[in-house]
Amino acid sequence: MAVLIHAVIPGVTTDQYDALNARLQETPEIFAGCLSHVCVPTGEGLEVFDVWASEQQMMAFADKMMPLAVEEGWPAGPGQPEILPVHNYWVPGA
Repeated sequence: MAVLIHAVIPGVTTDQYDALNARLQETPEIFAGCLSHVCVPTGEGLEVFDVWASEQQMMAFADKMMPLAVEEGWPAGPGQPEILPVHNYWVPGA
């Protein structure tokens, strides 16, 4: 079942996000199961919204991503993301 992930990440800048994203793009297979991704800067940091094909695929990604994020200066434990079951997902024009 697809899931929506909403993560609030205080204290992380768009530069830190871009540095991590550049590292992750070096191994694109890490994104297996990610259907969509949006990162939004806020006054306090970032908010990330993802749709994943399954919670298990998201967790596998997080297990590989978090050590790299910490190396890029992200907080070690930004808290657990909100995980919501998706009722419907579609892409206009697809």
